[in-house]
Amino acid sequence: MTQNFYQIHGETRASRWVITVDHASNRVPEEVNGGDLGLAPADMQRHIAYDIGALGVALSLGELMDAPVVASDFSRLVIDPNRGEVDPTLIMRLYDGTLIPANAEIDVKEEQRRLETYYKPYNDAIERVASQRDDPIIVAMHSFSPRLNGKAPRPWEVAILHAAHDPRNLGPHVIERLREENDLTVGDNEPYHGHLPGDAVDRLALQMGRLNTLIELRQDLIINAKEQHAWATRLAPILNDALARSGY
Repeated sequence: MTQNFYQIHGETRASRWVITVDHASNRVPEEVNGGDLGLAPADMQRHIAYDIGALGVALSLGELMDAPVVASDFSRLVIDPNRGEVDPTLIMRLYDGTLIPANAEIDVKEEQRRLETYYKPYNDAIERVASQRDDPIIVAMHSFSPRLNGKAPRPWEVAILHAAHDPRNLGPHVIERLREENDLTVGDNEPYHGHLPGDAVDRLALQMGRLNTLIELRQDLIINAKEQHAWATRLAPILNDALARSGY
């Protein structure tokens, strides 16, 4: 039996919005070194393995916006679906000071197997769901750690990553609307740069001429289901307002 390494929630929901969660899971499939990357269990609960809280926010947001949610079901340490196929960080050997033993001497055959088994089917699932809609809007949901190892604390509660040269980029409209919430410090292409050629938004939105935005939430604010739902409830009208302001 073929096993899918992604999940689709609400595929038949009616809205234009399509919510993606590239780093939804810390799962290591059994076929990858017996389901063990050689890390301690505590490391697999860290941000290096998945985007903590992002899936819960996305699922609540999907219900509120009548939008499908497409989520990966494998750890970003197995292969990162938010990287281009030739990106050297597609399969990480070292992440935030932590060595990934099972990836240290990975060969080309195993890299290709992971591409074909995990990365491409997830990518194809997003494309299938998006193509079922007229003028779909991609919302990529991510989360970021409050601080990286040895670095200063990150002050933003929420950040929007975007490509300035993308004519169908909703990012500036979302940022404008978020900054009207006077209790938020809003990152604009923080703590990461907003465009990486070949990444998921580039492949599935920018190159396809689709409206898009990428949302980053700080992980310590979305630890539990209550916090995740609260953020989804806050984001839903903000996204709808941003879309209305964009004129699309």
